[in-house]
Amino acid sequence: MSKPDPTDFQAKVYKALKAVPKGRVITYAGLARAIGCKSCQAVGGALKRNPFAPEVPCHRVVKSDLSLGGFYGQTEGPQIVKKKQLLVSEGVRFDAEGRVSIECVWTPALVSSKH
Repeated sequence: MSKPDPTDFQAKVYKALKAVPKGRVITYAGLARAIGCKSCQAVGGALKRNPFAPEVPCHRVVKSDLSLGGFYGQTEGPQIVKKKQLLVSEGVRFDAEGRVSIECVWTPALVSSKH
């Protein structure tokens, strides 16, 4: 079975996400800002439908409070355990409350279109 073609919006989300390096995470809000989108929920919806994992590393996206958020459409249970295991295997560190350590958050360079 072939993978479906992403919408233009999904392709934009996936392309931006591929820039997040191993050992780092980005928030849904940060990813939305990086692509010029005002909706974190829209970004989350695109990631929920990501047929290109792990090439498009949706496990590297977390909530603004640095908790894990969702993974494969789930917000608890075995999928979230898997998300944390993937992040730990890439070198992401967590605090005592299970949130990503702030130094592991990646912020893309914003490029101004004005010269």
